[in-house]
Formats: sequence, structure tokens, C-alpha cells
Amino acid sequence: MKKASYDFYLILATAAVLGAISAICIYGMFYFKFAELQHMPAAAKALYMARMNRLISPFIIALILLLGICVPKRLLSASRLTWFAALLTLVVVIISFTAGVVMALKVTLIITLILQFVVLVLAAGGSRGLNFTHKSYWLRVGSSLMHLGIILFILDLFFYKHHTLHLILFWVTTFSTVSGMLACFYSQSLLKLFRGKGEDHA
Repeated sequence: MKKASYDFYLILATAAVLGAISAICIYGMFYFKFAELQHMPAAAKALYMARMNRLISPFIIALILLLGICVPKRLLSASRLTWFAALLTLVVVIISFTAGVVMALKVTLIITLILQFVVLVLAAGGSRGLNFTHKSYWLRVGSSLMHLGIILFILDLFFYKHHTLHLILFWVTTFSTVSGMLACFYSQSLLKLFRGKGEDHA
């Protein structure tokens, strides 16, 4: 399978999962408002939250697994990525049966976070060995920062009860995502400002 095919199908799958998550969130907000759950007893609210969590959980799991494949494709060839995806799936299955699904997802996110940090460092260092569609330095850095922010955002969902850690992850996520978007949207302006980083070959 060619790398381009991986990119195409991963983009489609990710877009579909994100679309489903968005639809569930929008439905949940409108249902909460029109059903006037804010005036319901605490037990009714807890039942609603549990039902919505069950509904969205499969899509969150799918998104985490997709990130676990999307990130290493920047570092690996298509054939090696296939082996990595198979190995990651096997590890997730084993940990799910031995330590639970939540622990398996945490391990997947931590592995993905480490790999994404490596990608960011290499992109910031100007490495040409990464598998990016665009050759622009700032597009690569911006994309790496945004992916890092997405991973941290999902990881934060598991630590929202730990207030100090949650606050740190929130601000790091915000900085990473916003700076990544700025780097992508204004890549040409940044290129002119920092000519020393090389030409844009996109």
C-alpha cells in the first residue's frame, strides 16, 4: 500500500470520527437544554452523563487509535507503518484484557505523545527525513504543534480530576494548538521573517 493511500484513508477516517464526536456533542448540548436537565434531580443528570459517555466512548477510542497511527507515519515508511499499527493494536488488546481499556488508551496516548514530540523536535530542527505532504518549514512545525495539542487535549480528559495537572495540560494544549495554527496560517509571512530557515518548496 502506498503512503499516499495511507494519508487518504487516515484523513477520511479521522474526519469521520471527528464529525461523529461533534454531532454527539451538539446533540448532547441541545438535548440538555430542551429537556431542561439543569432542573432535574442529580440522579437524572448523572444518568444522562453516563449515557452520553457510553455513546461517545467508542469514537474517542477510535480517535486515539487513529492518532497512534497518524503520528508515526511521519517517521516510518508505509511498510513499517503497517507493522507498527499491527503491533500497537496487539499491545492495546493485551493491556485491555490485563489492565483495562482505560489503561490501554493511556498507554497508547503516552506512546503517541512521545513520538509526536520527536516529530516536533525533528521538524523544528529542519529535518527533511519526515514524511510530510508539504516541504514548508513552518507548515511542518505548525502541523506538529497542532497534533501535539490534540494529543494533550485528549490525554487531559483522563486527568480532569487532578486539578493542578489538568490546568497545566490545558494551558500547554492551548499554547501548542494556537501557535500551531498561527504557524500554518501565516507560514509565508513567517518564512519571510525568518529567511534563514530555508526556502518554501511546497
